[in-house]
Amino acid sequence: MTALAKLNFKSVIRTTTRDPVIDRRDKLVAGLKEQKLVFAAALKGEDHRVEKSKWMNNELGERVLVKTHRRVRPWFFAQDGGWYVQCRYGARVIAADGTNNAVFVKTLNDVGAVLDVFLAAASAGDLDAALLTASQRQLSYSPTLGQIPGLIKLLPAPADRFQCG
Repeated sequence: MTALAKLNFKSVIRTTTRDPVIDRRDKLVAGLKEQKLVFAAALKGEDHRVEKSKWMNNELGERVLVKTHRRVRPWFFAQDGGWYVQCRYGARVIAADGTNNAVFVKTLNDVGAVLDVFLAAASAGDLDAALLTASQRQLSYSPTLGQIPGLIKLLPAPADRFQCG
């Protein structure tokens, strides 16, 4: 009896796909948890920085892995005598209530409560519709000559029409 005969073999197809709704929700929840750390640093008057690894060449020309720090940009800002808090998905600001893109609070201390509400709503799935619209790519539109009226009149005529002779 060989060593392989003792094993129980099966054919399996591994599924690696996850539900995209859950992926978007998890990404937003991770961003909101990071914003809670940014808020805690802002209360102390500091910047929140995260450690990042990147490859660089040293003075000998060798590639080495270097740890650097990058500043995390806050999703809240002071304006109009108060603070605006926005919920972001990547670089896009999402309209959490469907129409407005920010929540206004009077003081910096109130920003934490808004972030808690956003975190609870994202965990419960209340922001899934807004995340879907924010995650969809916006199609770039490049019209052809026939689709814009009057464009053909503005373009110069081809050179072969005007033959001198």
